[in-house]
Amino acid sequence: MTAFEWLKLIIIGIVEGITEWLPVSSTAHMLLIDEIIPMAQSEEFKNMFFVLIQLGAIMAVVVTFWKRLWPFGYGEQPGMEGKKCYIKKDIFMMWFKVVVACIPGFIVTMLFDDYVEAHLQTPYVIGAALAAYGLILILIERDRKNKLPRVSTVDDLSFKDAFIIGIFQCLSIIPGTSRSGSTIIGSLSIGINRTTAAEFTFFMAVPVMFGLSFIKLLKFGFHFSSMEIVTLFAGCAIAFLVSMFVVRALLNYVKKHDYKVFGYYRILLGIVVIFYFALS
Repeated sequence: MTAFEWLKLIIIGIVEGITEWLPVSSTAHMLLIDEIIPMAQSEEFKNMFFVLIQLGAIMAVVVTFWKRLWPFGYGEQPGMEGKKCYIKKDIFMMWFKVVVACIPGFIVTMLFDDYVEAHLQTPYVIGAALAAYGLILILIERDRKNKLPRVSTVDDLSFKDAFIIGIFQCLSIIPGTSRSGSTIIGSLSIGINRTTAAEFTFFMAVPVMFGLSFIKLLKFGFHFSSMEIVTLFAGCAIAFLVSMFVVRALLNYVKKHDYKVFGYYRILLGIVVIFYFALS
């Protein structure tokens, strides 16, 4: 692998680590970078790589929120003698809600993923989706201004809330929409506060991205060249390291600010993308 290919890989890893958790579409950013400075890999590998690299970012959530994600414990409990294994019922309940939220997206992905990959991964679709959902995000934030949230913690989410958020996540199958962006838009629109919207988006990402990665691996096969293996592991490692910082930074940010800045960024980027490729 040449030095320039390493530079492209580092750029993509950093961009993935930053944009995976922001409502700005990480996939759109990686596809756009590859349009401008394409990786020296086959299209089949890149389609798989742009999904699997997100596992690196997902592992940052697993590490950061391990105590809130692992539903088993060991120690002394009221009414029990000695230290024993026990189940954390609140965490199990949270995972049930995550499963409910993932069902709509799973169905839509299985039905339409091949069509989207073949026909909608274009700069114009990406640019339009970036701008359109940026505007929606701004409008929702303006509508929610000075309104008290109905739900303030993940534990307070109902199964109905989770399912509605899952329906909104279906929008993310369109390149440029953003998985985190669609779930955050859905969460805010039904009265969930910003921090809880971000956290539930993080938790939903774990099974979603493991599932999507498994599907992409099955389609691609398990025969990799040495350069492809290096590309996969290096990209995931870079995305993981960057995401370890971004996850906490985003949570700290939304405790004091709204998401409108990301909406304005999406609109600006969408316009730039459309004009760039129209004139090139």
